[in-house]
Amino acid sequence: MRKYQQSVLFTILVCMGSFVDESSAVGLNEVLDIIKLAKDVVVAIAKAWNIVDQHVDFSEIPIPLLDKTEAKLFGKIGVISAKLDKLGSRVDEVGTSTIAMVLHTLPDRVRLELRLNDLLNYITKMDVNYRSFQNYVKDQNELERLTLEDFAKHVVSHDSNSINNLIERIHAFIAPSSRGITNTGLITLLLKSLEEVEGDMLCNSQQSPQQVLYNLYNAIALTELKGYTMIQFSYMLLRLYDQGNFTKEAQLMRNRYEERTNNAIEIVKQSMKNASRALWNCDPKKHVKGETYEEITQLLQGYIQNEVDLNSEGTCRENCVEYTYTKSHSCFKNLYCRQQRRCNGKIINCQFFDSDMWICPADPLSGRRYEYVEYENGRVLGRKQGCSRGTSKVDSWWRWLFWHCSYCFCLCDEQGSNSDRYFNMRPTFANFNDNRVVTGLRFVKKNRIIHLQIQEGKLLPRGKIDVDTVHWTPVEEYKITDRKIFNGQDYHTLSWEKRAIDLDDLEAEEGYVLTGIRFKEIGSHLNFEIYVTPFDFDTGKLINPSSTSVWKDNPNTDASIKNPRTKVKLRHPDIPTRSPSPSVPTSQSDQYIEFVNSDIDRDVAQTTVPFLDAQKVESLQPVPLSGAGIFHKGRNNFGGFITPKIITYDFSKHLKAAFPGEEIN
Repeated sequence: MRKYQQSVLFTILVCMGSFVDESSAVGLNEVLDIIKLAKDVVVAIAKAWNIVDQHVDFSEIPIPLLDKTEAKLFGKIGVISAKLDKLGSRVDEVGTSTIAMVLHTLPDRVRLELRLNDLLNYITKMDVNYRSFQNYVKDQNELERLTLEDFAKHVVSHDSNSINNLIERIHAFIAPSSRGITNTGLITLLLKSLEEVEGDMLCNSQQSPQQVLYNLYNAIALTELKGYTMIQFSYMLLRLYDQGNFTKEAQLMRNRYEERTNNAIEIVKQSMKNASRALWNCDPKKHVKGETYEEITQLLQGYIQNEVDLNSEGTCRENCVEYTYTKSHSCFKNLYCRQQRRCNGKIINCQFFDSDMWICPADPLSGRRYEYVEYENGRVLGRKQGCSRGTSKVDSWWRWLFWHCSYCFCLCDEQGSNSDRYFNMRPTFANFNDNRVVTGLRFVKKNRIIHLQIQEGKLLPRGKIDVDTVHWTPVEEYKITDRKIFNGQDYHTLSWEKRAIDLDDLEAEEGYVLTGIRFKEIGSHLNFEIYVTPFDFDTGKLINPSSTSVWKDNPNTDASIKNPRTKVKLRHPDIPTRSPSPSVPTSQSDQYIEFVNSDIDRDVAQTTVPFLDAQKVESLQPVPLSGAGIFHKGRNNFGGFITPKIITYDFSKHLKAAFPGEEIN
């Protein structure tokens, strides 16, 4: 019987050896015959099974001989493995080129979605196993040994659904092999996708692109750690149950875990360095005045008046375009000027469209003067959608057959109780004496004054924020009519001459966080400024904020020699809330935009645009900020919105190898 057993082992080795020889010959060729190789493998395995199926009791084979033949068998298998690996590399390089081509022609977002779906599936499987693990640990005294032993064997088995394999699959999404069709890691692919669709994809996620990468990595790292814990537990349990020693297996798993972790951290760190840290809001599903947006009202508004009232002499010798900067001097014979609210400020940029017209007046409570104007020549300004207050027929006239007294369409710049045109210029600080920092921003209107409100939270070690302390600080309650409140000091007043606001992204130096903001005047422009304070990352403590904090701004103007500001032009802008498409960013640093009237044809120039985005700009999970910005978002032919943005702190610089080489040794 023993001779027969030795013969069986020898035959198995011969069969395996013949397979190695044939595969080796094939592997040396430039052209690999995969079909022939597959046939050879099937035949070799079938021959081996025919021998093994002879009812032989291998337990009677002497251990030294069994160990020797086992060593030879593993040696041969090692050779086969090397050949198959070589073959695999060739297949990756040549055989799957068509598949790779098709895959890479898919849009990146499709490829990303496929991989994220797979990743979610793997993480779900891991969580299911981890919940079982937790239950087993909790109820160990009530469970059968067989149950625990079966679970432990499943965890460390070579089955495709084992925890061991799931960990490797998950890691492959971050650090795939450098060959074949999976050589683009999920983090790299996600970064590319975030760069391409940042505005569309992220402004509703309440996370900056860097935060998305960081939080995704955290989820993956935690999942791997759960798996590693279950594996080490399983090896210890199996050893406890006298199923083997498993010392080497446990050590190999630890080494592999450390290698995976360090590798993943380096990949994520490099991706985070290149990822944007800006966070802002998409347009809401529904625009609500006072909640999602605020307006500057009646800064420049369309206004119709006869030229006889536009000069002090009461003449009609000129034409409308001559009145580029004037005022209303009178109301000739109480004509149409008596039926409308008079412009008591500056009258600017008059034009002539036609002599006679029908004017649909607006509800005075709306802040508008007109709903629409229809000229006799057929031109309509605004939206003709019925006129609840009834139209008024307004006709120009001739004086002494020589002078035509025309009705002009002008712009009215009138300060007063109906015009909200003020920006707070007082600085707003987080309570840095209590170690609090700015974590969010939003525009609010209080007492007709626009404020940039801050959200603050207490800074903790390693860049964390105490969520229980996060709140929006109340804005100041002052009014422009209060005593000892001054224009140009406490607040900024917009006007025809001073209606520009600078658009910038401002970021602190490394080691600083945002602790305050304010607006100031530079020439005729309203300019944004941030207050930053140094801090210790490990302790989370602000460093002498009262003496080390500094203001940071961008003082460039449109007349600067280096990086002069350029203007964001609004062409024929309609009311922003009428846009059928969501807003997208239209500006960048070193630019500015002017508040202007809405389009004459679309809205009778009745609205001041752009609007101000009043939505909260805050992170899903509060984090310290290294900067903030003001930018414009919108669409062609619409006024858009002036919007705050926050720039989250750069955590990539603090990512280091979890298991440095010297610590491993």
